[in-house]
Amino acid sequence: MKNIIYVAVCFFCLCTFISVSSFAQQADLILTNGKIFTSDSKQPYVQALAIKGNKILASGSNLAIEKLASPKTRWIDLEGKLVVPGFNDAHDHPGWEAQIGKSYSYTEMDHVGLSKAAVLDSIGTLVKEARPGEWIHGLIGIAVLHDSSMRASLDSLAPNNPVALQIWWGHGLTVNGKALEASGLRDSDKEPVGGWFIRNADNKISSLEQNAQAPIWIARYKSDPENLIKGLQSYAHKQLQGGITTVQYMGTGFNAKDADNILPAANLPQRIRMIAFPRSTSAGRQLSDWNTKSKSPSSLTYLTGIKYVIDGSPMGENSLRTIPYPGKPGWYGRFNYPIDTMKQIFREALTTDRQLLMHITADSSFAVILSLMKEMATAQQWKTKRVRIEHNCVGDISIQQRKDLREMGIIMMHTAFYCMASPLRSLLEDGVLLGVSPDGTTNPLIEIMMMTSTHSNPKENLTREEAVIAYTKTNAYAEFKENEKGTLTKGMLADLAVLSQDIFTIPANQLTSTKSIMTIIDGKVVYEQSKDMSVKTETILNTKTKH
Repeated sequence: MKNIIYVAVCFFCLCTFISVSSFAQQADLILTNGKIFTSDSKQPYVQALAIKGNKILASGSNLAIEKLASPKTRWIDLEGKLVVPGFNDAHDHPGWEAQIGKSYSYTEMDHVGLSKAAVLDSIGTLVKEARPGEWIHGLIGIAVLHDSSMRASLDSLAPNNPVALQIWWGHGLTVNGKALEASGLRDSDKEPVGGWFIRNADNKISSLEQNAQAPIWIARYKSDPENLIKGLQSYAHKQLQGGITTVQYMGTGFNAKDADNILPAANLPQRIRMIAFPRSTSAGRQLSDWNTKSKSPSSLTYLTGIKYVIDGSPMGENSLRTIPYPGKPGWYGRFNYPIDTMKQIFREALTTDRQLLMHITADSSFAVILSLMKEMATAQQWKTKRVRIEHNCVGDISIQQRKDLREMGIIMMHTAFYCMASPLRSLLEDGVLLGVSPDGTTNPLIEIMMMTSTHSNPKENLTREEAVIAYTKTNAYAEFKENEKGTLTKGMLADLAVLSQDIFTIPANQLTSTKSIMTIIDGKVVYEQSKDMSVKTETILNTKTKH
């Protein structure tokens, strides 16, 4: 009798186990009949995917995946469409498209920019429309940035409105006295660490360069959080149309407290990484602005890493600052930070878990940085830190420098729009990690087109598969998330885009017209072209529930 009971209990437990296991293997969503690029070198292409909850349950053939369906499973027939991992925008700036205050339009990417007369004419029109205290904003080039007479003109033209005129590549601002006042700055202030002021004949601040700009950005965003949030939401929607599922924002205009408040309120559908961008004063870097107990303000957002602009932009004589590197006669870098400060930044990178990202756009600065890093720690110590060099705009990279990059595990984050002559394929062949830092994009196919077909040296062009891997798998690695996302394989987060065209086979001149038909984040469909009233519907996927 006892044996019969024992057998019965075992049989019941086995049935229960099988039932639970079968239930656990049932997919919530299945995508079949597709060309699915996984970004995984072990199995780069599959036909179908199964998703359960927010993760990929399995990938493989149609037959294998269809076995994971239940009566409640939603099916999507891809009808041969290409699927890729969600694109990871690894370098962007929050709120730059937000409509805060009054602004004039300027879209010509010309370094000299508008004339002083043209800018003042636009400002004069906006002053008549603006409320007292409302910010006035616009884009400029070096002609206005380095014209110190602008301060008196703007003070006279807009005595009751803060004016901030941003150089279009982001590394300088021309302002009036009201903008300084609104930002807590004074003409008597000393230059902050990491930045400097351009002053007029009366010793008043006319322009701010590099990290000196941070207080202006912060004050402008604080003046209108409602429109800042709307701007973030609008930008996110545009990025979903391009299949961008993760954005790594450099925290320009923010601090930790602002991120904790703004990001949950914006409730963005993407994964958002906010990277600290500390302001500074003449006393030093204000790291306390980014001290926070909350590392994740909301379910899809997280605060990690720290970014520094190490050198300036070589777009005018007044932007040039040279500091000799001790012990290296004639070796100069246009540094924003003193060498002692750089050493402290490196000590912090080595002793904390805060990843270091550095904007470097000069070959001399690049050489100094590599030398300092080798001086302060072993290659193996650096390798675990995954230091990033943003933009990959450092000129020719020597054989020794490539060896240093490879051994220290430094990730070269390429910005295609600005750096069309920088090495790409040869870096990969030399074992250097290469990611993509768009520096503001809603269409990742622009960077992919440029990285695969428009390099000044055709031998440096990547294949399209290599470019997609850099934009997905490598960019996930570049934020310590490669075990969570970046490939469409079992156990990874279900972040993906169904594209309107096969970007691996169409002519290069058609790449940038590619859109996402459907974007999925965290296992949920967050964008469908067929339901988007802002675009003309081109393709409707066949979706259903099988019974």
